[in-house]
Amino acid sequence: MKIQWTGTAGFKIQSRDASFLIDPYLSRNARAWPVQTIKPKDLAPFSHIFVSHGHFDHILDIPDIVNPTDARVVCSPVVARTLIKMGMARSHLMEIKNCGDDICFAHIQATAFFSRHIRFDAKLLISTLIRAGKQIKNILPLLKNYPCGQVLSWRFKLEGKRILFFGTGGSTRAELEMLAKDPVDLLLVPLQGHSDICARAMAYVKALKPAFVLPHHQDNFFPPVSRAVDITPFIKQVNLQCPGTKIVSMDFNDTIEL
Repeated sequence: MKIQWTGTAGFKIQSRDASFLIDPYLSRNARAWPVQTIKPKDLAPFSHIFVSHGHFDHILDIPDIVNPTDARVVCSPVVARTLIKMGMARSHLMEIKNCGDDICFAHIQATAFFSRHIRFDAKLLISTLIRAGKQIKNILPLLKNYPCGQVLSWRFKLEGKRILFFGTGGSTRAELEMLAKDPVDLLLVPLQGHSDICARAMAYVKALKPAFVLPHHQDNFFPPVSRAVDITPFIKQVNLQCPGTKIVSMDFNDTIEL
């Protein structure tokens, strides 16, 4: 299979039988880095979009990406309502109502699990407010108009492999222990949202013991809301504490084969 990281928490996964997207977000402001050159039309073809939660950096571009297609968007009811307000037709939407709901298509099984958003710590909030300054009044609508809703983590089974995706790093110990009962071939773990995010991400690796781990969300996607995260400490700790797990390092918009 092929996996493309499209920046922030966005991925395109292509198997022999189908392609699907996870949390595709392409918009950037003038200060974002790296610069995003991919356009919505460049993500085709795909049959489904799987959404972790409703914040703007996960769903803002979904209507533009989906509306020219007949693809389905699989998300929480709160996210579905937001997307309808943004002009998406209800016919595109599939709502997840229960933890453990499955979506099966083209020899692919996607299972949704109820999760939690990471709690922004005081140090990160204060530093973000300082960076924002007077710009905060322009940022507030992005925060207000895109409610989180029920956070979903996703397990994908395809081509004999299991991929676990998290769009934010607030999972409980109980959730991770439950997910760890099945082997994890590839863990997609986010590194954004906490001043000690590398340690938070390490908790996922220790609990799930994946064969491979691919860090994401570390890019500076919308300053001053975001910041560039140095993931070097995370990589060093994975190599030191979890020698059975290999780091998959991806550059912005690149594709790898697994």
